[in-house]
Amino acid sequence: MELLFWLSTILVFYIYIGYPILLRYLPKRPVVEGVVASGLPKVTILIPAYNEAAVIEKTIENKLSQDYPADLIQVIVISDESEDGTDEIVQTIAAKDSRVGLIRQVPRQGKTSGLNLAIPEAVGEIVIFSDANSHYQSNAVRQLVDCFNDPDVGYVTGKMVYVNEEGNVIGDGCSAYMKYENYLRSLEAKVSSVVGVDGGIDAIRKSLYQPMNADQLPDFVLPLKVVTQGKRVIFCENALLNEESLTNSQSEFRMRVRVSLRAYWAMWDMRHLFNPFSYGLFSLQITSHKLLRYLAFIPLFLALVSNGLITGEGWFYQLTFVLQILFYSAAAFVSLNDGTRNRWLGLANYFCLINVAAAMAFIKFIKREKIVIWKPRVG
Repeated sequence: MELLFWLSTILVFYIYIGYPILLRYLPKRPVVEGVVASGLPKVTILIPAYNEAAVIEKTIENKLSQDYPADLIQVIVISDESEDGTDEIVQTIAAKDSRVGLIRQVPRQGKTSGLNLAIPEAVGEIVIFSDANSHYQSNAVRQLVDCFNDPDVGYVTGKMVYVNEEGNVIGDGCSAYMKYENYLRSLEAKVSSVVGVDGGIDAIRKSLYQPMNADQLPDFVLPLKVVTQGKRVIFCENALLNEESLTNSQSEFRMRVRVSLRAYWAMWDMRHLFNPFSYGLFSLQITSHKLLRYLAFIPLFLALVSNGLITGEGWFYQLTFVLQILFYSAAAFVSLNDGTRNRWLGLANYFCLINVAAAMAFIKFIKREKIVIWKPRVG
C-alpha cells in the first residue's frame, strides 16, 4: 500500500506541477519570422448561437467595432434553430450592415455541425471563432491575425479572462484555473503546440479547416487536426476576451461533465497523436496535459484510500491523511454552503468539482454516451 500511495502521489504531482516544470526545461522551438503581408487579410468571425437574443446584438457590435479595417471583417451568426428572436435581431443588423450574415441550421444539430455549415460561406483567409457572449478587447482581432505572419502557425488561441461578481466562488475558482491553463499554454507554444483551446477567441487559416463529426468538440479536435497537417497551434496572450463565469455550481458541474465527455471522445478519435515516433514532443504534451489530467481522479482516489490504509505506519502518513481529509472537507463545505469569499477555499472546491465531473464523464464514456447539443451556459 505504501508503494501505491507514493506512485499515486507522484503521478498527481507530475500532472499538476511536474509537467509545467518539465516544459520550462524542454528545448524551445526557434521563432520563424515570416514575411509580413503588405496588406491585412480578410477575416470571418463565426458566432454559433442558440437562443442568444439577450446578448447577440452586443456581441456582433463588439466584433464590428474591432480595431481592424471595417471592409476586411465579415461576421456570420449560425443560429442553431433559435426560437427566442435571435434570428430577427441578426437579420435587423444585417439589413443595415452588409458585413453581417445569418445562417439558420434546421433541424438543430449543435455547434460543430454549424461550423461545418458556415465555413463555405466564409470569405476570410483567417476564420475566427467566437461564443455568443464573448466580448473581445478592441485590438483582439488584430493581435490574432498578426500571429499568422509566422508561416508555421496554423491556429491561434487567445486569452480568456473570466469576470464575475466579487466573492463568487465559482468565478474565483474558474479564474484561477484559467490562469493556470493560460500559463501552460504559453509554455506549450514555445515547445511545440498548444494542446486544447477554449473556443471563444480562436483563429485558423481557412485552408486548414477540416470538417468534423457532429459529436466532436471543435475546441479540442480542430487544433489537433491542424497539428496533423504539420502546422503549429500557439497562444496569443495579448488577444483578450472577457466572458462571464457561471455563478451556479450545478451549472458549472454540468458544463464540466459535458466538456470532459467530449474531450474523452476527442482523444479517442485522435489517438494517433499519442504516438511519440510520429509526433514527438507533442505526444508527450497531449498525454500529460489532457489524458493524464482528465484521468487525475484515479490517482487522487488511490492516494486517499491507500493513505488511509497505512496510517498505522507512522506519523507522516497520519499527517498526509489528515491533510487530504481537511482538503476535501473544505471543498465539500464550500459546496454545501453555496460559496465562500476565501479564494483558496474556492480553488479547492473548483479543483474537486472538475475532477468529480471528469470521473462522471469517464463513466459516460465507458458506456459510450455522446453529447451533440445542449442549452448554452445553463449546463
